[in-house]
Amino acid sequence: VQLVESGGGLVQAGGSLRLSCAASGRTFSRNYMGWFRRAPGKEREFVAQIRWSTGSKVYGDSVKGRFTISKDTAKNTVYLQMSNLKPEDTAVYSCAAATVTSTYDYWGQGTQVTVSS
Repeated sequence: VQLVESGGGLVQAGGSLRLSCAASGRTFSRNYMGWFRRAPGKEREFVAQIRWSTGSKVYGDSVKGRFTISKDTAKNTVYLQMSNLKPEDTAVYSCAAATVTSTYDYWGQGTQVTVSS
């Protein structure tokens, strides 16, 4: 199973970006797909997750109202639409899959998002 993120880059504060995470490899079941981020010198932070079967969504407090997670089942892809970006959103964003339980067991390499003030 491979998870490959794309869509990161440099954006000014107040701008938007859309991240994509494409899953490939053997067919695998998934309970949840999620996005996490890690800023320099900080712990990894939960950003958002979506339950694959129902589409129910959960967001971290710091991104509520600004970020939206979605999925395209046919494309095996999960997206993170980020709006009203702030400099404190600067981080490496990684997607992850929880295939058996609610524990994330597959991770992508990450994509850098930099928000300038």
